[in-house]
Amino acid sequence: MTRGADARAANAVAEPDGRSRVVRRPGGSRWGERSLGVVAGLFALFLGLPVVVLVTRSVLEGSLASSLTSRVVLDALGLSLVTTAISLVITVTLGLPLAYVMARRTFRGSRLLEAIVDLPIVLPPAVAGLGLLLVFGRRGLIGDFLGLGIPFTTVAVILAQTFVSAPFFIRSARTGIASVDHDLEDAARVDGASERQLFRAITIPLASAALAGGLVMTWARSLGEFGATIMFAGNVEGRTQTLPLVVYSEFQTGDIDASIAAAAILVLAAFGVLIAVRFFHLGRGLDGRALT
Repeated sequence: MTRGADARAANAVAEPDGRSRVVRRPGGSRWGERSLGVVAGLFALFLGLPVVVLVTRSVLEGSLASSLTSRVVLDALGLSLVTTAISLVITVTLGLPLAYVMARRTFRGSRLLEAIVDLPIVLPPAVAGLGLLLVFGRRGLIGDFLGLGIPFTTVAVILAQTFVSAPFFIRSARTGIASVDHDLEDAARVDGASERQLFRAITIPLASAALAGGLVMTWARSLGEFGATIMFAGNVEGRTQTLPLVVYSEFQTGDIDASIAAAAILVLAAFGVLIAVRFFHLGRGLDGRALT
């Protein structure tokens, strides 16, 4: 028997019907592993290099430090933090019950409801802003009926952020709630727990990782929202100009350094929150299990 035949015989595995098949053993495809590593490294570099270069340039050129004393940047940063916080509260207050219904109830039209909830994720932000304007504008469907003047106000910023970011929390919360063991909830009911107690003591703690992941993704999406905001709320300094709009405005006026500095602040703020969540062991919902 030749050396090649010996290798094939060593790698042969018997099937139940008596036939055999050749199985590749670990270590026999080192070229494939290296190629996979190179591809993975290049794509990771593609994702990380622009952000690293942006932050590094803003630090080395001093534009980041100078922007922290700029009134325009500080006002935009403060507005972004306030509006995203309010948007997050609205999303949790209204989105958690919706996620619970979607996770625990089966009804006619449930698939359609899921599609509607997920739609803002794939919808172009400018289209979302235009849709909000047609509903809440002075001549919009609801704005005209109620006489509201929402567009180009801080309220419009909050609505735009909530519209584009809420689906991330709802999807994650729906997955987390659906994964809770029903036997544990049934045992709590047998012990006399009410549905409210059951929700607070069993469902929410067991789904906490998914909820935390959804909160982080929602906040990050709100912080970086641009298209829907500029379409629905405009770019009014001190009232609707969030940090992403400052990046755009400074770039349009030709002040590249100020634009880079504002963008670096956005990156550092988002990165800081992600690190903090992982530090406090709340980031397990971001590992893909809670976001599928």
